[in-house]
Amino acid sequence: MRRGRFAPTPSGKLHIGNARTALLAWLQIRSAGGAFILRMEDIDKPRSRPELAVQMIDDLRWLGLNWDEGPDVGGPYGPYVQSMREHLYDEAVQRLIRNGWLYPCYCSRAELSAIASAPHGLSSEGPAYPGTCRHRTPEEQAVKAAVKTPSMRFAMPDRPVRFVDALLGEQLFDAGAGGDFVVKRADGIFGYQLAVVIDDAAMGITDVLRGSDLMDSTPRQISLYEALGLPSPHFAHVPLLFGPDGRRLAKRDDGIMLATMRTSGTNPETVVGWLAYWSGLTDRPEPMKASELIPVFDLSNVSKQTVTVTEEALRELDR
Repeated sequence: MRRGRFAPTPSGKLHIGNARTALLAWLQIRSAGGAFILRMEDIDKPRSRPELAVQMIDDLRWLGLNWDEGPDVGGPYGPYVQSMREHLYDEAVQRLIRNGWLYPCYCSRAELSAIASAPHGLSSEGPAYPGTCRHRTPEEQAVKAAVKTPSMRFAMPDRPVRFVDALLGEQLFDAGAGGDFVVKRADGIFGYQLAVVIDDAAMGITDVLRGSDLMDSTPRQISLYEALGLPSPHFAHVPLLFGPDGRRLAKRDDGIMLATMRTSGTNPETVVGWLAYWSGLTDRPEPMKASELIPVFDLSNVSKQTVTVTEEALRELDR
């Protein structure tokens, strides 16, 4: 059975861009007769707020989405909240250390800021790390360790990464794409890349549909799956929604939040209609229930181009 998921971070409210990704991930699995999982990615505890996780659940149900496993309904692979799964991430870190995939990084914030201004390339997590600490001798590491707790970085393999995106087709990333990345910070917080890989593998996720802003995370995650001897899911990356100002939708505009629309009396079918239209699933933004899209959903029909949300559409959603 195919298994998909939506895994938001409860550090802000869900906006219509998040809702579109959730809807498409849900339709992909529901149209295949699979199981859909909701997981809260609250591994960065200082940024996450429990009350926002509760609101996200309410928002998604209001939209007409449901799930077979999740924080509120349980399931065989729980808990479905990352902050309750840290022992699994720690076990993975120890395994990666034993197998020679991790190395301690002692770079200060000032040094990392300097890296940010250098032409090493960028990823969704910022500038690519040039490997400063990767080649330190044991003696050099001992000197650094005496004065600073290190983070732990994953050494990207020296080979290209290929995969077939279920929407965008074959993808090729050069060796070391994005640079070596942190899997555990000096303050003890585990990195997103590690946590999502461990959770998706442990929960038997077969299909990951997410925004194209996470495309450059994929070679890192595939490399982690290989290093840990875990099966990799199939990936699909959908283009983002952009606002009338030409910038990608973000948490800065309260008017695009599902919670705001709920409060103002917006009909959820109206929202679903626009999300389907922006995704290329319908010819016009007619109100409809999410469940009405299941029989006709085909991932190949989803638009491969970014979409600009017009002021007219926002006014429609604010009625």
